[in-house]
Amino acid sequence: IEDFPLTIDRYGHPEEVWFTFCYSPIRDENGRVLGIIDTVMETTGKMEAERNGRLLNAELAHRMKNTLAMIAAIASQTFRSAETLEEAQSILSDRIATLGEAHSILTRSSWSSAPIRAVIDGALAPHRSDIGTIHVEGPPLQLPADLAMTMALAANELATNAVKYGALSVEAGEVAIRWAVGRPQSEDAFRFEWIESGGPAVVKPRRQGFGSRLVERVMAQKFQGEVELDYRPEGLRYVLTTTMAHVAPRE
Repeated sequence: IEDFPLTIDRYGHPEEVWFTFCYSPIRDENGRVLGIIDTVMETTGKMEAERNGRLLNAELAHRMKNTLAMIAAIASQTFRSAETLEEAQSILSDRIATLGEAHSILTRSSWSSAPIRAVIDGALAPHRSDIGTIHVEGPPLQLPADLAMTMALAANELATNAVKYGALSVEAGEVAIRWAVGRPQSEDAFRFEWIESGGPAVVKPRRQGFGSRLVERVMAQKFQGEVELDYRPEGLRYVLTTTMAHVAPRE
């Protein structure tokens, strides 16, 4: 009898376990069966490992489906908004690379959550150069997987815009990135700011592309908060506000 499920009480509480039983006859010198010997092997560890493997495969399939859906949406929006095929290919590669970096960060924490600083640094890594200065500061905070992915994409879009048209396009330009947190799972405020200065005069874009919709509408929706995007002549100002109940990882 292989991997037979039982409920036993050996540590003072009911426990779900599995055992394999192997029955063999005990014979006398004439070959008559006088009894049996029952060899018992516990297989609980093996069965739990197999069950966990099935759960992990199901979770992986779910995440892969969501990731592919996200990439499909990003690709569709990118090619719809770009003015040339070459521009679309470049932007799409950048966005997918950002997703890949966010995936790597989340994988190290088993996809439960990711440090906001690591998410921001990963999104900014391709844009750090000798032109312009980036300042990042804020207290430690773990972002749930879905918010970490969205934050990474938004930071990448803001950085890309800053490199092309904003503060990171000139040596004297600066970008200040900071966030403030409150008590976990409370109504205390969470505030994220992206402030540019020292760059060329800012002009509001004539049309709204995927990047603008992402940093405004998608971020507001995902974080269940409000977004302010101010195209000030002296520098772009972006502020996301919500509550810690909408940001702290779900238990």
